[in-house]
Amino acid sequence: QVQLVESGGGLVQAGGSLRLSCAASGRTFSNYAMGWLRQAPGKEREFVAAIGWSPGIPYYADSVKGRFTISRENAKNTVYLQMNSLKPEDTAVYYCAAHSNSNYIPLSPDYWGQGTQVTVSS
Repeated sequence: QVQLVESGGGLVQAGGSLRLSCAASGRTFSNYAMGWLRQAPGKEREFVAAIGWSPGIPYYADSVKGRFTISRENAKNTVYLQMNSLKPEDTAVYYCAAHSNSNYIPLSPDYWGQGTQVTVSS
């Protein structure tokens, strides 16, 4: 059974930082892109960041480029999202996701986790 388990969410003031982690299990994730989607209350799910298997080329939404950094440890099936200079508009539930034979995460990926809440206060 495939599981993606996120951790690291929480409450932070604007300008602060958080680091999200996602541990994947249940299968081999070679040739899978891993990444993050988010959904704020009353809004549609949106792409945040993704990273390919190898080479691990990162992709970012324009709204987070320059502030967020995605990385992965293939040996641990783990992906991270370092979030700096957080803004109130970054408040959302963040979902870890994995998608096969891709360097990108679509809005309906093959696998996704339960989500972790990130709240940025002004």
